[in-house]
This record gives sequence, structure tokens and C-alpha cells, in this order.
Amino acid sequence: MKRVGLYFGTFNPIHIGHMIIANHMAEFSDLDEVWFVVTPQSPFKTKKTLLDNHHRYQMVFEATQDYPKLKPSKIEFDLPQPNYTVHTLAHLDEKYGEDHHFCLIMGEDNLKGFHKWKNHDVILENYDLYVYPRISAGALEHRFKQHPKIHRVEAPIMEISSTFIRKQHAEGKNIRLMLPESVWKYMDEMNFYRK
Repeated sequence: MKRVGLYFGTFNPIHIGHMIIANHMAEFSDLDEVWFVVTPQSPFKTKKTLLDNHHRYQMVFEATQDYPKLKPSKIEFDLPQPNYTVHTLAHLDEKYGEDHHFCLIMGEDNLKGFHKWKNHDVILENYDLYVYPRISAGALEHRFKQHPKIHRVEAPIMEISSTFIRKQHAEGKNIRLMLPESVWKYMDEMNFYRK
């Protein structure tokens, strides 16, 4: 049974911070693989700064192709909107459940708001959560502190954000080192995030 960590995000664009965390989870926890689940653009709210689904998926594909334990996933592209994690997990179990055990990867900041997620109790009953450290405000609900399904992984704290990269790139700053080389090339060729 393969243990797969699901790392959800818009990855707009995927950057070295995402890669370092995913690789850390794949190498230094009991997960066998990490799948980057690219969140589709919601039809209900179009953000000018959010690239089309296929471009963001392509950048994740480019970033992961040299790393056998890291995989891109567009599973949510074909699911009904809005996407709820609990539905995505059920869909993945239906499709791959015989030989895959799925877990969630999230930052500590997300864990602080986890009690607001749709059916969070169902998720916690059936899936493990792998939490990486983040610098964030707010308190963690007491029941999540020593929960047997919540595993804290001492990954490096990454303070790079896609928002920062987009903003600085638009202003003409050199952000190339913050991206996997293949992602930089794709982004540059496609002229993304420029003014």
C-alpha cells in the first residue's frame, strides 16, 4: 500500500518553497510520494492574477519531472465546483484506493483554520494530516494538539510566496532563483505575470 501525501494549492506559480516542503515530506516522513493537487480556478470568482488551470498544471509537471517521488495531479479539474477536500479525497479513494493510502499535507496556518473546513471531522477520522511549520498568528484548537492522526514534520520554514514572486516579477525584479529552472523557462517564454 503506497502512502501518498496530497499537497493542495493553486501553485501560481510553483516555487522552490513548495518543492522543498514536498521533497522533505517524501524523504523524511513515512510518505512514499507527494502529489501536487493543482486547485482549479473557481468559475465563481475569476482572479486576474490566477493563470489558467493547464498552465499552472504544466508548471507543476515541469517542476516535478526529475523527481520520481513528486507527481503533478489535475484530479480536481474534472470534479464539480466548488472543490471541497472531503469530496476530492472520496474521489481519489474510489479511483486509487485499492493500493493507495491518501494523507493530507498542510501548513500549520491551515491547521489553525481546519475546524472551519467542510466535514473536517470526517477527514480527520479517515485520513492522516502531515503538518509542516509556518510562521502564523492565531491559536491552534486544543483537540488538534495531540491528535493521533496529526503528524508534525519538522520541515524547513519557507517564507517564499507565489504572490511575492508575481509582484516582484511584474516590477522587473530577478526572481529566477526562487523557481525551479524549468518553471522559470516556461514562465519566461509564456510571458506570465508581467505588466
